[in-house]
Amino acid sequence: MEFRPIFSALLRNKTGAILVAVQVAISMAILANALHIVNVRQAVAARPSGVEDEASVFYMNVRNLATMGPEEQSATQKREAAALRAVPGIVSVANVSQIPLTRNGSTNSVAIDRKQVNETANAAFYVSPDSLVKTWGLKVVDGRDFKPEEVREIDIQTSQDFPPVVMITKALADKAYPGQSAVGKPLFFGTGEGARETRIIGVVERLQSQQAQVGVYGEYSTIIPVRMLGFPGTVYTIRAEKGQRDRVMKEAEQAIRAISPMPVILESKTLTNARTERYRADMAMSWMLITVSVLLLLITASGVVGMASLWVQQRRKQIGVRRALGARRTDILRYFITENFMITSCGVVAGVLGAIGLNQFLVATLELEKLPIPYLVSGSVVFWALGVLAVYGPAWRAASISPAMATRTA
Repeated sequence: MEFRPIFSALLRNKTGAILVAVQVAISMAILANALHIVNVRQAVAARPSGVEDEASVFYMNVRNLATMGPEEQSATQKREAAALRAVPGIVSVANVSQIPLTRNGSTNSVAIDRKQVNETANAAFYVSPDSLVKTWGLKVVDGRDFKPEEVREIDIQTSQDFPPVVMITKALADKAYPGQSAVGKPLFFGTGEGARETRIIGVVERLQSQQAQVGVYGEYSTIIPVRMLGFPGTVYTIRAEKGQRDRVMKEAEQAIRAISPMPVILESKTLTNARTERYRADMAMSWMLITVSVLLLLITASGVVGMASLWVQQRRKQIGVRRALGARRTDILRYFITENFMITSCGVVAGVLGAIGLNQFLVATLELEKLPIPYLVSGSVVFWALGVLAVYGPAWRAASISPAMATRTA
């Protein structure tokens, strides 16, 4: 079939064709970027935190109502940790300052030289007198974990002491000392003369920050071996045996209440819940964009069907004459499908350009990643297929019109 007669016919009645092409172009531009955003957000939400088997980990915030001095608070923390470790089904317990993904905690600027004016990075600040490597299942890729004798007790109200050793994540090690081992090298907390110097003794593969920011920034974390005193409450992170988490949570709370001479305020949450809360907005946006994409496809398909039906109605006499001259049903069907394919192709080309332009705007304003080519290719295939399927029904009805019926009604 030649395209020139079809193109000439479209030029004589181009308003409808332009409307369909514009609709396809707009839908294509929006759909490609919407699905890209959905994929990026879902990938972000699925990122590993560094904690092995998150479903088996929970954390407990314990706040004693009694006022305690540093020695008493230290003894209480050790007694509570011992009580938790005695609960059947608990694998490991660690006192920790903050939890990944919870959006609650602290960060510190770090540098590799005291003379630096600008920080090397801003990293999450995990403080624990226990082995987070063991409790969270962190993977040490260089160096080692802390030794018990390296743990210090520091009262934040009165002491300016700081531990001499630190563990960091691989992302932070690559940022601070690219292309070389960070173990044994210095890391300063802060900049200038007041910066506190430590030595890196271990690198873990991954540990997300409490904010779990998008990109490599969410992978910058530090761990220091300190029992921190002076806070009104204590956070314990606990690993349970697989499948025992919910039972262990209840028994852990009972164990803490049983050994506390004064009333305590307890709050237990799972790391799974923390992940859900952290990415609730991202998932809601993903579903909203998926809904919008589906509606766009339905609206575009309805527009193509409606316009094709109108064209068939307007050209009943032409169809009847062609059938009387020997045109087969497949010829009529092929004519309308080809015509719609040409219109859809114009819309797809414009949509690809529109998708690239919209993505450039999103990259500049929202720091979104660039739109990968497969999204444009997949979107083009989807709209070509949608155009053919949407016009098939009206085209088949047009091909089924008998010459006598077409000329009589004309």
